[in-house]
Amino acid sequence: MSDPNKLKPGSYIDTQGMGGPMTPEDLAKWKASGRKQEYKPAIIKPRRLFTDAYCKEMSILINEVLDAREGKMNYTSYFDTEEFKHPVTEDEPPYSRPISHDFEQSVFRKEFNKE
Repeated sequence: MSDPNKLKPGSYIDTQGMGGPMTPEDLAKWKASGRKQEYKPAIIKPRRLFTDAYCKEMSILINEVLDAREGKMNYTSYFDTEEFKHPVTEDEPPYSRPISHDFEQSVFRKEFNKE
């Protein structure tokens, strides 16, 4: 590349301002117009350590452990993979667990039925 001292202002892109070449008349006209670029605030989606699928399975596991402790394990476990075998051409059989708590009815049933 040529010597930076020999470059004329406006003949290269200003990487600080990211402005291209502009004549002094154009620059004065732009400054007089008062138009500056306004940017919308960025929307940030929080990152979580665990994926949605992992959280769903952990929730199922915790509830199954609590049900087993309370003696309410009268259904097939989600983790009993023998019961959920299926051909490749079909979808996995749905997991249904009886909901026993009001909190679970309002929150978990909505989350698990999204898919």
